[in-house]
Amino acid sequence: MKKRILFVVNPISGGKKKKGFEKRAIADLDLALYDARFMLTECPGHANELAIQAVAERVDVVVAVGGDGTINEIASALNGTDTALGIIPEGSGNGLALYLGIPLNERAAIRRLNRLEHLSIDSGMINGVSFFNMAGIGFDASVSDRFANDNIRGPIGYLKAVLSEISTYKPKRYILDIDGKIVEREAFMISVANSPQYGNNAYVAPQASVTDGLLDVCIIHKFPLYTIPMMLFHLFNKTADQSEYVEIIPGKRIRIERETADAVHVDGEPKDMGAVLEIAVNPNTLRIVC
Repeated sequence: MKKRILFVVNPISGGKKKKGFEKRAIADLDLALYDARFMLTECPGHANELAIQAVAERVDVVVAVGGDGTINEIASALNGTDTALGIIPEGSGNGLALYLGIPLNERAAIRRLNRLEHLSIDSGMINGVSFFNMAGIGFDASVSDRFANDNIRGPIGYLKAVLSEISTYKPKRYILDIDGKIVEREAFMISVANSPQYGNNAYVAPQASVTDGLLDVCIIHKFPLYTIPMMLFHLFNKTADQSEYVEIIPGKRIRIERETADAVHVDGEPKDMGAVLEIAVNPNTLRIVC
């Protein structure tokens, strides 16, 4: 019996054109294995609605054709169900896909679905919102907020947002409770990592794993601007944990108190959340075809 597969296509993710995607997918998909449908998202939140409906209809695989934000919307609906997630990486960073070894080449990623190999991964929860790759506060949340409101997508748009923020952003004080261990820090940003990288092969938590039942709390301390080249070197050489400005503490339950309510990025998408953040890992909850 054929597996039912739904492709949910974000037409604007990563600044990449998706015109003709259905025709390209049909050419590489094993139609003896799959009965395929295709739907375009029309607004933020629409991918989540389509995935919820697919779960109710017992669709076997829902494929996110987009970036980490699209993946988050769909995976949040599939989390804890028997419906598996597929990924065709078409975003700006593609952090989760890169970590899982899913090809960035569209045709190769489609053909990967024909293998029907599954991996079950952990998920994170921050103030009731699921994340699967990374959540963060501080500088990177401010960048995500600026990037989301910019009309330039893709890596160029993200770099523009970084450069706009980095010269004026001030570190903030945080109180963290990580599995009962209390630490107080002044931090440039804090990333809570399920997978090791943001995207574009920038590894903030080189030892993180989506199958270890832990989240890696990455505290980036205040650093002089002249050290930015070395910070970038560490990020792209999987050695961030060797930097004197980076502190990584793994944990299962995390509470972060900050001075004010502010933006939080959840898989790259900004969300407004309160001053207190309750974070936990949920082991082995999401099935991915990879």
